[in-house]
Amino acid sequence: MDQFVVSARKYRPQQFNDVVDQDNIVTTLKNAIARKQLAHAYLFCGPRGVGKTTCARIFAKTINCLNPAENMEACGECESCRSFAEGRSYSIHELDAASNNSVDDIRELIDKVRIPPQIGKYSVYIIDEVHMLSQSAFNAFLKTLEEPPSYALFILATTEKHKVLPTILSRCQVFDFNRISIRTMMHYLAQVAQKEGVTIGQDSLGVIAQKADGAMRDALTLLDQCIAISGKEVTYPQVISNLNVLDREYYFRLTQMALDGSFEKMLLLFDEILSRGFNALHFTGGLSSHFRDLLVCKQPESLPLLEYGEETASKFREQARACSLPFLFKALSICTQAEAGYKQSNHPRLHVEMALIRLSQLENPVNTEEQKRSSVEPKEVVRETERPPAGKTPEPAELPVTGEPAKKQKTASEDNSAKAPKKAGTVSIKNLMRQNGKNRESTEHKESAEETTAGDNREIQMEDVERILPGLFDIFQTRPHLSATLSRCAPQIVEGNIIQFKVINELQKNWIEERFGATIDQYLRKSLGNKNVHASFVVEESLENTPDGTCYMPEEKARFMAEQHPQVAALRDDLSLDIS
Repeated sequence: MDQFVVSARKYRPQQFNDVVDQDNIVTTLKNAIARKQLAHAYLFCGPRGVGKTTCARIFAKTINCLNPAENMEACGECESCRSFAEGRSYSIHELDAASNNSVDDIRELIDKVRIPPQIGKYSVYIIDEVHMLSQSAFNAFLKTLEEPPSYALFILATTEKHKVLPTILSRCQVFDFNRISIRTMMHYLAQVAQKEGVTIGQDSLGVIAQKADGAMRDALTLLDQCIAISGKEVTYPQVISNLNVLDREYYFRLTQMALDGSFEKMLLLFDEILSRGFNALHFTGGLSSHFRDLLVCKQPESLPLLEYGEETASKFREQARACSLPFLFKALSICTQAEAGYKQSNHPRLHVEMALIRLSQLENPVNTEEQKRSSVEPKEVVRETERPPAGKTPEPAELPVTGEPAKKQKTASEDNSAKAPKKAGTVSIKNLMRQNGKNRESTEHKESAEETTAGDNREIQMEDVERILPGLFDIFQTRPHLSATLSRCAPQIVEGNIIQFKVINELQKNWIEERFGATIDQYLRKSLGNKNVHASFVVEESLENTPDGTCYMPEEKARFMAEQHPQVAALRDDLSLDIS
C-alpha cells in the first residue's frame, strides 16, 4: 500500500507559477534572477501557511539551476535540481531557528558559510523562524550577514517581524507576504479535490477557507480532515459538523426573527445554539459578520466583497432586500458592542440575550406603534379635576355626527358653548373626544390663540407632575447618575408654574442647568401642555448642615480637610494653591 502524504506536502508548489496569491513577490524575485541583481540577504515575513518557506526553496533552487527557462523557472532536470528534489543538495541548507537558536548554532552556521558550493553558483542558507534566535545569537550573526562571501545568500523567514532586531532588518531586503484570499483559496482547494477525485460543494469549500483564516496550509489540512470523515463525497452538513462551525442557517433564522420582532424565538434559538456546545462569544462574532455580509449586499458596488458560493450568496441577497439600511447599521452597532463587552460582563449569557432583545425591537411594527402612543400619552390624558380658567366658559363636547366633517363638528360645538356650560370637575367620553380633536388640530398648527392662552394660564397640579416624572427619567437612561439626582427628592411646585428640584450642591446645580435645563423645560412644557412651565434647581442644604458632614465634590473635600487640619490650610497658603 502506498504511503499517504498529506495534501499540504503533496501539493506544495515546486515552481514560481504554482505559488498562490503572491504574484507581486514572485514577479520581483523572477526579475532579480533575470537581471542578476541578487541581494545577499532576504527576509520573508507574513502569517503562517502563506508560502514563505516554499518561496525561499523555489528561489534557492532556481538561482542554482544550470538550465533555467526563459520565464525564470527551474528546469527540474539538471543535477542541481535533482539533488535538491531528492534532499541531497550541499548547496542549499535549512536551519530551524526555533530549535537551533543559541550562539553555538550560529557559529556552526558561520563555519559552513566558508565552504563554497559544490554544484551551482550559490550556497543558500534558509533560516526559518528567525525571530526565535537569542539576543547573543543575533549579535554573532550580524557581521556575517552584512559581509558574506560572494557565493553566500541568506533567506530569513519569520511570522513575527517585529521581534527581529532592526540591525538585522536593515541588512535584508524585506518581502511581506499577504494572507490568501478566500476566493483564491476556494479555487485552489477545488483543484486539489478534483485531482483527488473528491466531490465537494462550493459552500463546503467556503467554510474550509474561512476556517483556515488566510493560511493555505491550514486549508489543505482541513480538507484532508473532511475527506477522512466523509470519504469521496463531502457534504456541507458533514463539514460544519466536523469542523465545529455554526451553520449559517441559524444566522438567517435569527435575522428573520429580529425583523419579525419575535424576541422569544430568538432566545430559544440562542439556547439551542449553546446546548450544541458553541461559544456565545463566537456566536456573537458570527452574527456581526452576518449583518456585515447583508450590508455588503445592499449596494451593487460592494457585492464582490461577498466571498461565498452562489447558493449562499443568493440567500444573502434575498434577505438583504428585506432589511433596511438603518436596521443593518443599528444591528451591527448592537452586535459589536455586545462582542466588545462580553468578557467584562458578570452575566455573559444575559449580556448576549439583551443584545438579541434589542435587535428584535429595531423594526417591530407593533412595538413601534406602542412606543409612539406612549410618547404622546401625556398630551392626550385629561385631568378629571381640571377646572376651566377664570373668565372662560367651558365648551360642551357633543358626540360627532356621522358623515359630518370633523372641523364642522368642532365649530358647532363652539357655537353652542355659551348655551350648555359644563359643570366643573366632571369628565365624560364627550370631553375626551373633544380634547383628542383639539390635539389633532394643534399638530396641524390650527390651534386658536384663545385656547393656547387658556392652557398657559392654567396652574399645574402635583398629580400631573408625578404622572410625567417617569418619562423625564427615561430621557436620561444613559445618564443614571442624573436620573438618580432628579429622583432623589420629590419635586415641588412653586409659584404655580415652576417645578423645583433639589440637588446636593451648587456645582451640581450649575452643571444641570447649563447642560440639561433646556431639555428638561422642553419635556415639562410638552408633557403638561403649558409653555409657561419651567424647572428650577435649588441646593437642598449646605455642607455644614448635613448630618454626616459628607463631602461630595473635590473642592468640598479640600475645604473640609483645611478646616479639620490647620497644617493643610498652611500648606495651601504657602504654596498659593487655588482650590476651585
